[in-house]
This record gives sequence, structure tokens and C-alpha cells, in this order.
Amino acid sequence: MAKTYILHNPHAGPGGQSEINAEALAQGGDVELLCVTKITNYAAFLEGMEPGDRIILAGGDGTLNRFVNDTAGVNTHAEIFYYPSGSGNDFAHDLGKEKFCQPFSIDRYLRDLPQVTVKGKTYRFLNGVGYGIDGYCCEVGDAMRKIPGKKVDYTMIAIKGLLFHFQPRNATVTVDGVSRSFRKVWIAPTMHGRFYGGGMMPTPNQDRNAGGKLSAMVFHDSGKLKTLMIFPSLFKGEHVKHTKHVAILEGQEITVEFDRPTALQIDGETILGVTSYTAKTAAKCREETSIRGVAVGV
Repeated sequence: MAKTYILHNPHAGPGGQSEINAEALAQGGDVELLCVTKITNYAAFLEGMEPGDRIILAGGDGTLNRFVNDTAGVNTHAEIFYYPSGSGNDFAHDLGKEKFCQPFSIDRYLRDLPQVTVKGKTYRFLNGVGYGIDGYCCEVGDAMRKIPGKKVDYTMIAIKGLLFHFQPRNATVTVDGVSRSFRKVWIAPTMHGRFYGGGMMPTPNQDRNAGGKLSAMVFHDSGKLKTLMIFPSLFKGEHVKHTKHVAILEGQEITVEFDRPTALQIDGETILGVTSYTAKTAAKCREETSIRGVAVGV
């Protein structure tokens, strides 16, 4: 008999495990609830599944990020579904889905994912790579979550960061070999989807279904008050009208270098003290792998 495995993150969203009703999500049949953080060998877990088995991922964008990286290169017979129950749910939002909606198939979205290299390590990502005050917000939020009973309000963290704590960086952004320099950069994400950070839309024309490009947004050369005035428009994608301070760059390979170490986030997962990152489309990664293979053959 086919079996449904529900992989959940007890730390995603309010309520955690108490909000997961395994039988209701599976809609009958044989079901098993597992903590996504306690699966240590995904190769053995997935390759041992039978045809007809399925997986439901229950959590937020961080849960998805963990899964796509822990399962890179691993084959499975199971169809994979998603039940958005995190705090931001940007991946679901990009697909027009609501929090706590009926689980939906995400197999097609887990293929041909872009990759980002940070501090010598490479990660796959679903939504985007945030660098600047968005990374700072994740850094502060992570610290606040360690305090029992402390509520994390990313909007307030961002406002306080803009006004008092975060200092903009100078940056060099290189897209498909062409470099541009920017001063006073507040934020410089590279996106595969449209949304990140709990609903911000830095690159409103980015389409994950197109697959051929990534989009970077550089918010630059703006003082604190001007930045504070423009920043809320990120949630509607209207910040792009401010062409003096907002640049949208598209390509297959994007490198962002800051002149000072800064926190970075990948689908909500924080990495501290980063000076640069390089993001590449899946097509670009395949091209480079093919070239290396030919060179080795020669």
C-alpha cells in the first residue's frame, strides 16, 4: 500500500507541531509524521521509498531550502507536495497559494534550481539570495528567536536598521562578465522567484518558470530618510519606479561584492560575515560542468 510521509519543521510558523494534523493532510491511508531536522540520511530515506509513495513538506521557505539542499543529487520515486505553514511562505505566494492551503505538487519546481556560492560552499535556492539590510534583519531575527517569548517583527527590525544600526555598503555587481560599481548600497538580492522576506517583491518581473535568467536588484545612493520612504513600496514592486536609486540587472551569472562583511540570507537561512556571493542559473551550472568534463577528457 502506498504511504504518505509528512516531513514537518516544528520551528516553522506559530504553533509548530501542534498545528500538523497528519491524517487530515494525507487525506486517509498509511501516513507517517517525521521531523525534517532529524532525517540524517536523505539518500537512504528517499531511495528506499516505493512507487506510489508521496511526501508532504510542511513548513516555510526555510524548510524547503533545507530539503532541496539535503536532497541534491538524490533520486526518489515519490511525488513531493508542499503544505505552506511557515511565517513568510514566499514560495507559495509566488505560485498564488495561501498559507495552510491544500498540499500541492512541487516536483516541477524542485528541478533545475539555481545555485549560489558563498564562502566557498554552494547551495541551491528556491526564492532568492538576500544581501544587505535583508540579511541584517535575518541576523537580528535569529538572535531574537533565541529569547523565550520574544516576538520577531521584521518590519520593526528593518525600520530600526535603516534609521540607526545598518550602514550601507559600496558594491560591485558583475552580471555575465560585465561589472558595475554602486555606492551606498542598502540591499542587493538576486532572485529566482518574485518574493522573499515575507512578501517583498524586489524583482517584480522575475519568472521562475522561464528558467533562463536570474534578476538582481540594487538599492543604492540613497540617504536614510529617502530609503525609509521608498522601502515600503518593495512589498508591491513599486520601488522600481525610483530609477535613480533602484537598478534591476538580469543574467545567468551574478556576483555581488560588498566592501565590508555583511549578513546574507538564502531563502531565509542566514550566513554571517559575507563579502561576496555568486549566483548562477541551472543552465549556466550545466554549461560549466560540460566544459569541465570536456577539458578533463582532453
